[in-house]
Amino acid sequence: MSCLFCRIASGEVAAALVLEDETCAAFLDHRPLFPGHTLVVPKRHVETLEEAPRSLLEPLFAAAQRIARALERGLEAEGTFVAMNNRISQSVPHLHVHVVPRRKGDGLKGFFWPRSKYASAEEMEDVRAKLLAALND
Repeated sequence: MSCLFCRIASGEVAAALVLEDETCAAFLDHRPLFPGHTLVVPKRHVETLEEAPRSLLEPLFAAAQRIARALERGLEAEGTFVAMNNRISQSVPHLHVHVVPRRKGDGLKGFFWPRSKYASAEEMEDVRAKLLAALND
């Protein structure tokens, strides 16, 4: 088993575990955006959201929800930022949800990438049509 998150979930590698059940494990990120930044992972090795079976999604996001509540209650966070990378910027190729405590004025500015508008209504419609076609495949 070479996957770091699989090794953490199995107990082979030590981590600051904050939640564990039969499906998921959650542990503190060793390089947090803010103290309390937690990673929620399925114990079963799945690399991306697209590969995850639906039966895994409910327990994964239920665990992320529990962590979000705990960050607000336990660390008096005013809210949370919940994020997931798939392939790009995924430092460990194992599905994981970042749950980060937030406070007003904490310096984190929304999304981490530049945002822009569609060049035209036609471009937006073209993108929408491509997505609809892919969803109906």
